[in-house]
Amino acid sequence: MLRRKNAVQGKENTETGLSTNSSLSGGRFFNKNGTANTEYTGLPFWKRINLYHSLLSLRTTHFLLFILLFFVLINLVFAGAYLWIGLEHLGGLVASTPGEKFGEAFFFSAQTFTTVGYGRINPIGFAASVIASLEALTGLMSFALLTGLLYGRFARPRAFIKFSIPALIAPYQEGAAWMIRLVPYTKNILMNVEVSVTMAIQLEEAGTLKNKFFTLPLEIAKINVLSGSWTLVHAIREGSPLLGLSPGDFAAGGAEFLVFLQGFDESFSNTVIARSSYTFEEMVYGAKFKPMFHPNPKKTGTTVHVNWLNDYERVSLPGYEIENKIE
Repeated sequence: MLRRKNAVQGKENTETGLSTNSSLSGGRFFNKNGTANTEYTGLPFWKRINLYHSLLSLRTTHFLLFILLFFVLINLVFAGAYLWIGLEHLGGLVASTPGEKFGEAFFFSAQTFTTVGYGRINPIGFAASVIASLEALTGLMSFALLTGLLYGRFARPRAFIKFSIPALIAPYQEGAAWMIRLVPYTKNILMNVEVSVTMAIQLEEAGTLKNKFFTLPLEIAKINVLSGSWTLVHAIREGSPLLGLSPGDFAAGGAEFLVFLQGFDESFSNTVIARSSYTFEEMVYGAKFKPMFHPNPKKTGTTVHVNWLNDYERVSLPGYEIENKIE
């Protein structure tokens, strides 16, 4: 448990929107991929779920599997309906065994659902015509929704930013600095990019353990264009909330560093955002990042090695003395 022996330096951030009562929150505030580490209960599942958002956010493989599963299930339902009213209401069948008859009904359903209609099998009578009409309508609506989802997934603004896995305490000028690195991994050019970093740490205040948030000023917090790697640097000097904190202090306070980025993407003509989070367990003391870009062989451009994003080397921290200000 941490106690305020001396006031932590730096400006406390009271506008994070996150819980200040540590007993009412558990674990990290944000996951490594930037999603909120929050679960919602108290309402039925169908009221809590946002199907549109969920389908937009699914991995591509999961999304395609969902579409395939929906296609199979909806055709099984309509194939069952044709079997229920009797296959004598479908003309042009050539199947003889029960399995072949089910196959004929299923693939007639698929042809009707997709409005292909090869013409060999056709509905006979009122019941079969009603079912086929309902299925054709369902198919048209389904493909309209699918088209919207595919466009939404394709055109949705994304930052396409990778953050380094570790955060480093590295030598900087005559002292040390907290550093992370980020890089865009597509050719999307971000303009007017701004980043803010907030440290969350648990402190005892009036006998109660509280979550406290401190803004970490960056040496450069805004750039005109982001086309290569960018190392975010918070110098640990007078006024820094990190001044004097040891690895044990970070561990005892459950420190977490929240990173928020936003910029204007000229490809989408829209503002995009990215988030990440670093816990005390993801910090490396006494290290610096290795360069991840160099001129191309013809020296006509710059090559950025995205797979070198997390590469660092161990170094000493001369002149960096730990002075505990929180215990």
